Amino acid sequence: MAEPFVPAPRDGVNASRVGVGDGRFPDVLAFLVARFPAVSDWPARLARGDVLDAHGRPLAADAPCRLGNHLWYWRDPPPEPVVPFDMPVLHQDEHLVVVDKPHFLPAIPGGRHLHETALVRARRHTGIATLVPMHRLDRETAGVLVFIVRPQERDAYQALLRGRAVHKVYEAVAPWRAELASPRVARHRIEKPPGAHFMQVRVAPGEPNAETRVEMVARLPGGLAHYRLRPATGRTHQLRVQMAALDAPLVNDRIYPRLMPEPPPGVAPDWTKPLQLLAREFAFDDPVTGQRRAFTSGRTLELTTGLPR
Repeated sequence: MAEPFVPAPRDGVNASRVGVGDGRFPDVLAFLVARFPAVSDWPARLARGDVLDAHGRPLAADAPCRLGNHLWYWRDPPPEPVVPFDMPVLHQDEHLVVVDKPHFLPAIPGGRHLHETALVRARRHTGIATLVPMHRLDRETAGVLVFIVRPQERDAYQALLRGRAVHKVYEAVAPWRAELASPRVARHRIEKPPGAHFMQVRVAPGEPNAETRVEMVARLPGGLAHYRLRPATGRTHQLRVQMAALDAPLVNDRIYPRLMPEPPPGVAPDWTKPLQLLAREFAFDDPVTGQRRAFTSGRTLELTTGLPR
């Protein structure tokens, strides 16, 4: 059986796929206008051949819209502020590409972020269209981000995370707390509350599902401290919400303990206030090659500049 058609990425960006649905629309244009009412240029996109059928053929505006069909198209969001920080490649071979992601750069496309993402930058830099991230890294977090090259190897690498077989070390700056001066293991239950902001989670009563070892590295001026965080689990925003729960919210965190509004679309964030969280180390035994992999960020949190590593 032939593999289903998937369009090649354009400038590092994958095409999006949408099912036609119940077939009640007279033509492709009517369906797209109804399905995506905020997009005003469907006639121009169709005229350019930027909407394809399931076999990769450009569709005309009056092409029939049949039940069960699906379409391919490329997103065209409003202009994005260019993240003015570089993204060095730490490692590249036939299996993995590893980058040192800057603060403010999303790992993957989503919402208003498309071209200014680590995945699209990495695809453009390497020319490898099949890259996918091995793990998650928040937009606000800097540091080591690993991409998988070969689709057939994705499950083997991502299984390491499911099996907690990856050694991860983060660094953070947060308020100094006497109770955190000695290493401790923080265990919490993290849940997404009903009706919360799509990215917010909270610490809730119940069996812990998130565990992080917290070590204070040094006291800093202004009532702050430099921490080393070693998560054993990988919950959404785990380090940020756990540190807030320990009464030590990370410096410049715009979500915890209080959600700050996002800048309007097209408006750049304050580049001078990056979240003080860095993915310093990421290491594992490679399930494909058998070798030990260990990657280290070359970045430094600005509030720890001049301190020994």
